[in-house]
Amino acid sequence: MLAAPGQHKDDELMCSSNSWLNASEAARRLGVSIKALRLYEQQGLINPGRTPAGYRAYRPDDIDRAAEIVTLRTLGLSLAQVARVLDGDPDSLNAALSTHEAVLDNEIRERVHKLDKLRSIQADLARGRMPSDRELAGLLSRSAEVSTAFELPWPWGGEWFEVRDVRPLNYIVGSLGSGKTRLAHRLAETLPNAAFVGLDRLDNGCVAAKTMLETDPALRLRVTRLMAWLADEGATQSDALTALLVALETEGPAVLVIDMVEQGLDQSSQEALMAYLRQRAKVGGRPLFIMTRSSAILDLAAVGPDEAILLCPANHSPPSRVVPYPGAPGYEAVATCLASPEVRERISRRPQPA
Repeated sequence: MLAAPGQHKDDELMCSSNSWLNASEAARRLGVSIKALRLYEQQGLINPGRTPAGYRAYRPDDIDRAAEIVTLRTLGLSLAQVARVLDGDPDSLNAALSTHEAVLDNEIRERVHKLDKLRSIQADLARGRMPSDRELAGLLSRSAEVSTAFELPWPWGGEWFEVRDVRPLNYIVGSLGSGKTRLAHRLAETLPNAAFVGLDRLDNGCVAAKTMLETDPALRLRVTRLMAWLADEGATQSDALTALLVALETEGPAVLVIDMVEQGLDQSSQEALMAYLRQRAKVGGRPLFIMTRSSAILDLAAVGPDEAILLCPANHSPPSRVVPYPGAPGYEAVATCLASPEVRERISRRPQPA
């Protein structure tokens, strides 16, 4: 029986693709999302093959290149910087390695500090003194635990609320009228050395942020560098983004609580911002609590171990932490609260009553 036209070519392709992976398999092996792989492809960083049916198929060399991209991203490089490194530019890589070196130095100092405490406890044991629970807990914790507890304000009924195990990146989500803004204010009031960053950051063309940049050269340099990184990621430079970066880069508060972080930012800027915030969370930046109702800010499929979600229910039950898995308690309520950036922008421009 004669083969149909093109069949031999398709058979050869299928035989040679035994070691190829589909998108979900490749993402699982690399430890990233399928969305991240698509982004790498859109930026021209990888070019996966295709099956006869048109599905993406990742060859071994595609996986190797993607793994290199993942490593460079973990070091804090923007997509544009990754492209330059892959093209042989050493400067972007050297800057990222210097930043990673500083992170490792901090980890070493923390481990040495814990080793000193361990030896001190051992010395006390030799003298017959038992350590306290706090001393033992200090050997295990990565850093001082950030936590708070308080009575919930109106619209709740004064229930006792505790926030433990604060993550580097914490989302506050809820429908309109759910009390999330009041919760955010209360967190800023009770968390140690915390500050609330409200929507007044956008007043009068963000004049306060511009004034701070004019009077603080070091802050201006940090914001300029970060803006360049975000622009490499596809962000649109704007007064709203500048004001947000000023708040993020201003030294002082140990915790920031930010009202509607997406306000004034287009979708590409929101996505670039989240890429930065996730990189920041990995290197030990100060904890952030960010209020949002944007699916570009809170992508439930991308939430990692450094992130936590606090839901304020529409029925004014006490807020709760929600795990980002379909079927988990509160997951559907969180998903319902989120909207696309286009919808969020339309809501923000709604006419004011006369």
